[in-house]
Amino acid sequence: MTVDSAPDRIHQPPALLAVDLAKSFGETSAVREATFEVTRGEIVALLGPSGCGKSTTLRMIAGFERPDRGQVQINGETAVGPGIWRPPERRRVGMVQQDFALFPHLSVAENVAFGLADGHRAWWTRPWRRFRQSPPPERVSEMLELVGLREFGERYPHELSGGEAQRVALARALAPQPAAVLLDEPFSNLDQNLRASLRLAMRRILKAADTAAVFVTHHREEALSLADRVAVMREGRIEQIGAPDDIYYRPETRFIGSFVGDANILPATSFRHGAETELGFVILLNPSEGEDGRPLDVLLRPEQLALKNAEEDDAEAARVINSEYYGHDQVVRVRLPSGLQVETRLRTESVWQPDDPVQVVVLDDAIGFAR
Repeated sequence: MTVDSAPDRIHQPPALLAVDLAKSFGETSAVREATFEVTRGEIVALLGPSGCGKSTTLRMIAGFERPDRGQVQINGETAVGPGIWRPPERRRVGMVQQDFALFPHLSVAENVAFGLADGHRAWWTRPWRRFRQSPPPERVSEMLELVGLREFGERYPHELSGGEAQRVALARALAPQPAAVLLDEPFSNLDQNLRASLRLAMRRILKAADTAAVFVTHHREEALSLADRVAVMREGRIEQIGAPDDIYYRPETRFIGSFVGDANILPATSFRHGAETELGFVILLNPSEGEDGRPLDVLLRPEQLALKNAEEDDAEAARVINSEYYGHDQVVRVRLPSGLQVETRLRTESVWQPDDPVQVVVLDDAIGFAR
C-alpha cells in the first residue's frame, strides 16, 4: 500500500461483512447471530471445537448454504439479505476446500486457469483432448510465482506433495482477484511436521495477495500464529473476536480461556484491583469482575508462573508431581498445599524431580471470572 492510497482504504467498506447470520438444520441450531467483518489484507480465523458452526458460517458466506436470516456484504454490496441472493459464482469469493479439490485430469497451470474468466479458460480447450496453442495466461504465471510453484505448471495433482497441492488450490482461488478468500481447515490433510512452515508460507502468500481472508480451524496454534484477528466460536455463537494476544491473555469467558491455551484456574476472592489466591495476591486485568470479598476464579497461563526452591520442612511448600522436557522448555506440574494442581512452563536451566519442594511465583497479571 502506498502512502497516497492509505486514506482511500480507510474509507472503504469492509471487504467482507457478516451480520447476524443464523442457520439451523432441522431442530439443530448450527449458527446463531454470527457477526464479524474482515478488511482488505486482513486474515481472520474462525476458531472453535468441532460442531460449533465454523464451516457452516464459511459456507453461508461462500453461497453454498442459504442462511435462515442475516446478511453478507462483499465490498459494500449485499450478496445475501432480505430478498437478495447471489449465487456463489457472482460473489467474488474464492474458496479452498479441505481436500483442495484439484481436477486430477488438468495440469497445475490448467487448474489455476480454471479459476479465471471463461476467456482465459479457453487457453485449454477441451479437458478430454488437451492441447495448447499459446503460453498460459499471464495471471496463471503470476499466481504460480506467488505461491512458489513457477516451475510446476506442467505437473499434475498426483505428482504434488500435500503442501504443493494446497498452494495450487490457493493460487486457483486467488487467480480471479476475489474480494475475499475462504479456507476451510486448510492444514487438516497435511503432515504435522509440515504445518508450521506451511502456516508461514500461507500467511506470506495471503499478505502478498492483499485480499481479505477467513480460515476455519479447531487448532489454536494455527489460529494464533496465522491470523491478524481470531473469532472464537462456541455452540454457533462468536464469543469473542480480537487480536491473538488479547484472545490468549484476555479471554472474556472461561471457555475461551481454556480452549485457546493451557490454563490454570485458581479459586480466589476479589480485593481492590486484584484477588487473593493460594499463590498470594494477583493483579487482575479485568478488576470489574467482582466487588471486594466476592468469590472469583482466576486464570493464569503456565508461562505466567515460575518455581523457586523451598526448604524440605516448609509446610507451605508445594511439591513437584512430574515434568516433561522439550529441549527449549519444560512443563512442570505441581501440587499446592491445598491439593490443587497447577502447570508451569519453564526454561530448562533447572531440572525438577518428583516430590521436590518448591514455591510457585506469579509473574504476571491475571484474568478473573465471577462465579
